[in-house]
Amino acid sequence: MMQFMLLFSRQGKLRLQKWYVAHPDKLKKKITRELITTILARKPKMSSFLEWKDVKVVYKRYASLYFCCAIEQNDNELLTLEIIHRYVELLDKYFGSVCELDIIFNFEKAYFILDELLVGGEIQETSKKNVLKAIAAQDLLQEIVEPLLIYNYIKYYVVRKA
Repeated sequence: MMQFMLLFSRQGKLRLQKWYVAHPDKLKKKITRELITTILARKPKMSSFLEWKDVKVVYKRYASLYFCCAIEQNDNELLTLEIIHRYVELLDKYFGSVCELDIIFNFEKAYFILDELLVGGEIQETSKKNVLKAIAAQDLLQEIVEPLLIYNYIKYYVVRKA
């Protein structure tokens, strides 16, 4: 089972974090800081797997972003690399060649895509097509509901003040 997933830039800025195991906020910050420092210090030719405390860390760099996952000792590192790659493929399909700015300005979509792919640290959906369908349905729902909410909000306050 995956313990957590982190996305961070080459400058060490955390862009996305998803925790599947409960930890206090202080410990999360410490873990994040230590892992980012450790991974950024590694040379590009080094292995993408490392033993860190009581977990295995699997990471992969795509352009300016590092995707990092912590898994249990008995989990498969190559499968975790595939999950990371699948997530990047989904982000690419959705954003059209994803970049760091897409994650920064559309973090809620990045989280939604991750939640469609993984639940509780386990792979939920292996089909990219099904994940993209769910995302398209959610986008459509948002396009329909948002104007109604705005309309009702305005209507409520106009009627209330009259």
